[in-house]
Amino acid sequence: MRRLFPVTDQTPAAAESREWSLAELAEAYAYPDLQHDASPEGRSWLRANMVSSLDGAAQHDGRSEPISSAADMRIFGTLRALADVVVVGAETVRAEGYRPARAREAFAARREAAGQGPAPAIAVVSASLELDFSAPLFTQPLVPTLLLTGAAAPPERVREAERAGAEVIVAGDGTGVEPLRAVRALAERGLTRQLTEGGPRLLGQLVAAGVLDELCLTVSPMLTAGNAQRIAGGPASAVPERFALDSILEEDGFLFTRYRRIGEPAPA
Repeated sequence: MRRLFPVTDQTPAAAESREWSLAELAEAYAYPDLQHDASPEGRSWLRANMVSSLDGAAQHDGRSEPISSAADMRIFGTLRALADVVVVGAETVRAEGYRPARAREAFAARREAAGQGPAPAIAVVSASLELDFSAPLFTQPLVPTLLLTGAAAPPERVREAERAGAEVIVAGDGTGVEPLRAVRALAERGLTRQLTEGGPRLLGQLVAAGVLDELCLTVSPMLTAGNAQRIAGGPASAVPERFALDSILEEDGFLFTRYRRIGEPAPA
């Protein structure tokens, strides 16, 4: 990272221009301290990490990689390294060829001090469970992959998922997943530092349900035109929800923004 523009009285001209280390990025993106919250289900913090072009596209040719950058991937890796669990939609798993999260030596000591395992779990949201259970996401994870689904999920797919070593979590009474129940189910398992990487349909559901605490949005200096999805799709919120800007990082014209839902505690 070349510049960090925190939301203070400091002007961009006064911000330091240099490469940020992974340790400094980890501090800049640290989760808030939620240990004071003694609610029965455990307080969690759900952040999203998404990328968008200047004209609002979240993808190009069905994938996010063409509008990303090396710096964006460093942020991507840092956010994963801080999380207990990465929540992702089944469509994104299929389109992006998702693999298990890996252990990273640069974050090992920090994760150990926080009581975390070597890598975050991947939690896939899927109503149908139509997934390739022979893929590395299920055959090679450091920690078992989780599947969030509804009570009406096909029983044969549930059995196949469990035979593959996945843990199936029911977080809805019908065919789909209820966002609040999913967030709470993960928190009950001690997975309170939550990160979602979309895709757009899943993020739209989380936004509409009012469970998103933070958005880390990369603004890519590209124009794509076309009819690509926005970062969030699906049903609209009853009332637009206001978020507060916490910080901006910049590199090569890419802006790495961090927004927090108003009323939530400031990050540590």
